[in-house]
Amino acid sequence: MIAQTEAPLREGFAARRQPGGFVNAPRIHAAITARAEKWLLTWIAERMSVGIHPDHLTALGFVSQLLAGAAYALASYNAQLLWVVNAFLFLNWLGDSLDGTLARVRNQQRPRYGFYVDHIADTYGALALMTGLGYSGYIHWRIATGMLVGFYVLSIESYLTTYTRGRFHLSHGGLGPTEVRILLAVGNSVVFTHPCAQIAGRSFLVFDAGGTVAIAGMAVMALVAAARNTVALYREETQP
Repeated sequence: MIAQTEAPLREGFAARRQPGGFVNAPRIHAAITARAEKWLLTWIAERMSVGIHPDHLTALGFVSQLLAGAAYALASYNAQLLWVVNAFLFLNWLGDSLDGTLARVRNQQRPRYGFYVDHIADTYGALALMTGLGYSGYIHWRIATGMLVGFYVLSIESYLTTYTRGRFHLSHGGLGPTEVRILLAVGNSVVFTHPCAQIAGRSFLVFDAGGTVAIAGMAVMALVAAARNTVALYREETQP
């Protein structure tokens, strides 16, 4: 969903509350591929076999991410497994992105269940993926850990924004989960033949260089989002 104006979001905040205080927040998706991805996912969902349910796709996405992490770890012994990682990243995209779309197309949404299961799966899946990458030998552990921490910080920021402002951001700075998968897949293709790069006369692992840029970018996005939401909440909740 493309970014919406804040006034209607604030006005509908209370109305969207469900049992247990859960807010069925609008999904704000302003990533580079968002429009094309939404069209493609809807097209697939409308033609999906009735025997396939959203939970099946959630399981596919989660298991594929775990297997991508395992393939990364085994790539330290055989670089060909980097192509297997790419295959699992595609299946992870298919399952993780299509489950919610299929539920909406069939009007089978379970907002609380879906929100929790989707994001707890992402939490453990990201841990498996970055752990595998750390074992791959194509990146130093400190960089892989920094990328994981950056992902968790942005995730926490999104969840807090969902709870306090009733809006759920699926992307930051034009980048969402799909863009991250694409960047990882491109990186895998590059390091298969060129694991190192020369920068300022020194040799660096390609994933170290890319990971450092990613960590810096995530830090900036998290700080900007935190400042923006802090100011917005301060203005919305004036003292009596």
